Amino acid sequence: MPFLDIQKRFGLNIDRWWTIQSAEQPYKLAPRCHAFEKEWIECAHGIGAIRAEKECKIEYDDFIECLLRQKTMRRVNAIRRQRDKLIKEGKYTPPPHHIGKGEPRP
Repeated sequence: MPFLDIQKRFGLNIDRWWTIQSAEQPYKLAPRCHAFEKEWIECAHGIGAIRAEKECKIEYDDFIECLLRQKTMRRVNAIRRQRDKLIKEGKYTPPPHHIGKGEPRP
């Protein structure tokens, strides 16, 4: 027990500030990656930073992917490249509403 418990004295909860998704949310809606962050924190809690890097790598990677969406964007780009390739070869014709030539709206 610390001699001066400043967090308790000032009514601060610094542990909640360190996490991104666990902060107080307007309208009480959970953020997009809250579940992944919670899994990572529950895994890493109490085992130390060095062990947590190794033992909780899967949870951490899931959390970072949810935040940054790097794999998702790579996949979307690959799909777009494939679509453009098929259009160039003449094997795929996109629907008119995807090109902007749909029926005019009133």
